[in-house]
Amino acid sequence: MVDIIGETEDFKGKNIEQDCYIINGEKSFRSMGVYGMDIKEELFALQDVSYGDFQAKLVPNIPRDLFIGVRVPDARKLAKKLAREPEASNFLSDLPHKYYDENILHGILLSEMKDYDACVEAIDRFLPYVDNWAVCDILSPKIFKKHKVALLEKIKEWSASDKTYTCRFGIEMLMSHFLDEDFQPEYLEIPASLHHEEYYVRMMVAWFFATALAKQWDTTINIIEDHRLDLWTHNKTIQKARESRRITPEEKEYLKSLKR
Repeated sequence: MVDIIGETEDFKGKNIEQDCYIINGEKSFRSMGVYGMDIKEELFALQDVSYGDFQAKLVPNIPRDLFIGVRVPDARKLAKKLAREPEASNFLSDLPHKYYDENILHGILLSEMKDYDACVEAIDRFLPYVDNWAVCDILSPKIFKKHKVALLEKIKEWSASDKTYTCRFGIEMLMSHFLDEDFQPEYLEIPASLHHEEYYVRMMVAWFFATALAKQWDTTINIIEDHRLDLWTHNKTIQKARESRRITPEEKEYLKSLKR
């Protein structure tokens, strides 16, 4: 629920009329003519409580009261609108955010950045505050595809992190950008060499190798045949690959025989 009341506040010696939005019992100020758009207010204007309930079940490690309930298509529309506003840079610098939906919006904004170096710098600032798989996975900067050489080095750095979602992000970027025409067999060693106990890292590694089997079967099958992955990740990779429409029936039967 959002209520609006009028207040004034001293800003650098001047009384500025403000709209004060009471959001879930908290004051959120928007100074007319000084700050312009109030991003939290914009998010609450898009609130769908039932969607928040649904999303909270998918991301169980985040308390329900931290979900506003903004659908991703609506968050993308807001990001496009916000990208033209000066508040965008302030929002990206204002870390950590309180709400899950603020982090989703943050990830979308980063994904639309046009400057590679600025994007990587902003991602490095944001990753320490990423605390769930959904925010991690919405990060998909379009500019990355134009800077593969530099990106590969960052992927190696991110993947080697002991931080769950930094590592997950690195493996996801490897999967997204280096399993097609830029593929090299040695890239499989990046996830294969990981010894991470976190569920959300191991799941991403399984997702990576299932995708690699679909795209680069002849090279990737050696990883499975040689039992290079831990037991859980090995079997999860086979499960996910056998669920894929991109794996042939014959390949699925062979993978079944490799289950441990």
